[in-house]
Amino acid sequence: MFEQTFKNIDDILHKDAGCGSELDYVEQTSWILFLKYLDDLEKDRATAAELTGKTYAPIIDKEYQWSIWATPKGKDGKLDHHSALTGDDLLDFVNGKLFPYLKKFKQSAESADTIEYKIGEIFSELKNRIQSGYNLREVINRIDELRFRTHAEKHEMSHLYEDKIKNMGNAGRNGGEYYTPRPLITTIVKVVAPKIGDKIYDGAVGSAGFLCEAFDYLVNTKGRASLSTKEWEILQKRTFYGKEKKSLAYIIGIMNMILHGVEAPNIIHTNTLAENLADIQEKDRYDVVLANPPFGGKERVEVQQNFPIKTGETASLFLQHFIKIMKAGGKAGVVIKNTFLSNTDNATVAIRKTLLENCNLHTVLDLPGGTFTGAGVKTVVLFFEKGKPTQKVWFYQLNPGRNLGKTNPLNENDLADFVLRSASKEDSENSWTVNVKDLPDGKAGIDQNTFDLSVKNPNKKEEAALRQPQAILEEMKALDEESAGILNSILELI
Repeated sequence: MFEQTFKNIDDILHKDAGCGSELDYVEQTSWILFLKYLDDLEKDRATAAELTGKTYAPIIDKEYQWSIWATPKGKDGKLDHHSALTGDDLLDFVNGKLFPYLKKFKQSAESADTIEYKIGEIFSELKNRIQSGYNLREVINRIDELRFRTHAEKHEMSHLYEDKIKNMGNAGRNGGEYYTPRPLITTIVKVVAPKIGDKIYDGAVGSAGFLCEAFDYLVNTKGRASLSTKEWEILQKRTFYGKEKKSLAYIIGIMNMILHGVEAPNIIHTNTLAENLADIQEKDRYDVVLANPPFGGKERVEVQQNFPIKTGETASLFLQHFIKIMKAGGKAGVVIKNTFLSNTDNATVAIRKTLLENCNLHTVLDLPGGTFTGAGVKTVVLFFEKGKPTQKVWFYQLNPGRNLGKTNPLNENDLADFVLRSASKEDSENSWTVNVKDLPDGKAGIDQNTFDLSVKNPNKKEEAALRQPQAILEEMKALDEESAGILNSILELI
C-alpha cells in the first residue's frame, strides 16, 4: 500500500508546474511526510504520557497541527471537505503562515539535538514548490494514508524512501552524489564493526546512508528487544553525527534518519571543509568515520587554507579532515577515487604519506567500474585505524564476474568473499598483501618515495596477448598444408 501511495504522489507532482524532476518530488514529499511523521510522533507521546498519568504538552500549536489544517476529520473519521483548505486558500496558509511559524523553532529550541530544532532547521532550508493548491491537497490526502506508529511501518517507509533517493541518481542535477549503493555501505559497516558507545561520524553525510546503516547494524547486532533504556538513549542522542553542505541533501539526510528511527539526528547544515583543522580539539573527535566524500569537487583557495596540505581536490581535503577528527584508536571506512593511490602530484603524495605514517591502512577494497551508476569513476575503499603507522596493506580486488550498471547493480553476494577474508587478511586469487617498506619509489626517484599504492594484483593470470592478423593467417595456412599432407599420406595407403 505504501509503495502505491508514493507512486501516486509522484504522478501528482509530475503534473505540477513547480516540480520539474525526481529531486523536486523527493524534496516536496519530504517536508509533507515530515509533518505527518511529527503528528504520529505527538500522538505516541501523548498516549505514553496518559498511561503514566502525565499531561503531554504538544510541540506544535493547535492551529498548525496536521489534524487541524491538513486533514480535519468528521465524526465518521473521513476528511471534512468543508473544513479542509484547498486551492489558493491552502497555498496562502502553507506559504504565509505554516512555514514562517515552523522556521521560528530554530531560535526557540533549547538545543540543537532536539526535534524542535530540527523542525526549525528543515523549514528554514526549503520552501513549498508545489504551485497548485489542488495538487497540494491531493498530496496531503495521500500522505495522510501513511502510518508511522509501529516499527514495521517505519521500516517499510524507510526502504521506500531509500528507493526514492536511489532514483534521484537518474534525475540530473548531480542527484547520484546523494546515494552510495546500499550493499557497499552495508559491507563497509560490517568490516569497520562499530559498537554501542562509539561516536560515529560522516562529514559528507548526503542522504545519511552510512549513519542509517550503522544504526541498523548496532540495533540488529544487539537485538532491539535487548537494548536497555540507557543504550537506546545513547543511540538516539550521542552516537550519530554528520555535516552536509547542500540544502536538499541535508533535508533528505535528516528525513532518512528519522524514518530509520533516530528522532533528532545530529546532522548540521554546514561546509565541513570550512573548519580549520588546527581548531579541532579532543572533544570534537569521533571513534568511527564512515564516508563517501564527493568525487572530483574543487574547493576555493580560502578553504584550502584550513589544511596543512593544500589542494583543490575535495576528496583529498576530506581525507585530511577525517584523519584529524578521528580519536586515537578510531576506525574508518572511506570511499575515494582509485587515482588517490597512485597520483604523483605533491599534495596526493603528502596525504598518502600522512595516512601511512599516522594510521594503519590495513585494507584497500578495489571496486569495479560501474559500482557507482552514472559516476563514471573507479573507486576504492580505504579501511584504516588511527594511532599506529602502516606496516602491511591487504588489497582485495572485487571481481563480480559481470559488468555492473543500472540494470545489473552491485549486490551483497558480490561482496561476501571480501567480508569473509577481511578478518584474516587471507591471500587469494583476488587478494594479496603489500609491505610498506617494499612500496615502489615511482617516478620521483630513489631518494623520494611516492608511497605508490597502485592496485596491481600479483596473482592475476596473464591473459594471452592478442596476435596480429598476419600471424594468425600464416598459422592457418601452415595447418592447412599439414592437413593436406596427412590426407595425401592416407590416400597413398589405400
